[in-house]
Amino acid sequence: MRLVRGLITLIIGVLAVVFLAQPALAFCGFYVAKADTNLYNQASQVIIARDGNRTVLTMANDYQGEVKDFALVVPVPVILQEEQVNVGDPEILARLDGFSAPRLVEYFDENPCDVFLGRQEDALAPAPQASSAESSIREKNSLGVTIENSFSVGEYDILILSAKESDGLETWLNQNGYKIPPGAREILQPYIKENLKFFVAKVNLAEFDAAGFQSLRPLMMAYESPKFMLPIRLGMVNAQGEQDLIVYLLSPQGHIELTNYRTVQIPSDVEIPGFVQQEFNDFYQAMFTKYHQQEGGRVAFVEYAWDMGSCDPCSAEPLTPDELRKAGVFWVNPNMGSSVFITRLHVRYTRDRFPADLHFQETPNQQFFQGRYVIRHPFRGEMKCDAARDYQLSVKERQEREAQTLAQLTGWDVGTIRSKMDFIESTPTPWWRKLW
Repeated sequence: MRLVRGLITLIIGVLAVVFLAQPALAFCGFYVAKADTNLYNQASQVIIARDGNRTVLTMANDYQGEVKDFALVVPVPVILQEEQVNVGDPEILARLDGFSAPRLVEYFDENPCDVFLGRQEDALAPAPQASSAESSIREKNSLGVTIENSFSVGEYDILILSAKESDGLETWLNQNGYKIPPGAREILQPYIKENLKFFVAKVNLAEFDAAGFQSLRPLMMAYESPKFMLPIRLGMVNAQGEQDLIVYLLSPQGHIELTNYRTVQIPSDVEIPGFVQQEFNDFYQAMFTKYHQQEGGRVAFVEYAWDMGSCDPCSAEPLTPDELRKAGVFWVNPNMGSSVFITRLHVRYTRDRFPADLHFQETPNQQFFQGRYVIRHPFRGEMKCDAARDYQLSVKERQEREAQTLAQLTGWDVGTIRSKMDFIESTPTPWWRKLW
């Protein structure tokens, strides 16, 4: 990457801040609570490390509401054993977010009197492109619900359930002290017909309190199945409004894309006014909302796709082999090195626009992409050459283009945008300069 001067400002961890103020969110499963307490998800981040039929799924959830007990219900393709479930490190999600977050890049123009022809064009070169128990516990009853397995991991007590009918599963959960969100029964039935099992992770509050945790840690599960999907329908049952989901997809091959919904790239590599540096969260949120609506709310946006051994520009250092292992990457060999390609997908969904779960496929495409937004600061020092006036005029034209671009990206009023901009002033050429 070519730079004008070596100062680059990278805004990292953006979306972790952007979406804190969003409505409550959910993803793979639904929360069920004892009594009539209403629970809902607030944030959704998922890591999926996939190679062949082997998958490691990491689910990070947050919750709101005063409860003494709750459980998470997630459809899974196989009966999980205790050794296949682990409690993850929440810092890994923060690292992946920081590494792959949309970024703001800052450039500074040189004195035009010192710039050689062609240097200004080089300054904005785009980002480079490249091409338990050992035996299952069986508890059958008239409701058609079977406890396939039961174990504890960290602060979680876990059941693996199978069911014959959704109303039987609903009744079983109710009889065992859990209140199913309204509307769950009809959504449970398709999973039962697909012979999926149900992963029920209930918090052991005594263990949770004894460990002094401030929030629930992510849950990880490793399994082997040809199904490459993420169940989101159950998460819509007790969610409020639109839901945002960030999926970090890790593969030894290349891009991972959806097969049942369109996958498109977020607008990128555009120049925007300097004041956006202080309003980057608002800018990105407005831009995402506009393009999400423009696409009819039925797409997943690629915000980042890159080989995790490098970055350009870097919003955070690449993850170490040990961190990748904690993210579920099971094919990394610390001594030999192994390829890990990350695809960051951002999905904002509702039940009517995303009626089916997310189904993925691995591809050999290793083209690099990043959500990248550029601020170019004009040179404002003393300029004593004939090129200065032409430079100032070109900057004024550039700043107007930036204003129009920002308005087009966000839907913001261009007049309001101009009022926030620090336009460069043209310096008149001294009348005597052409005399001698």
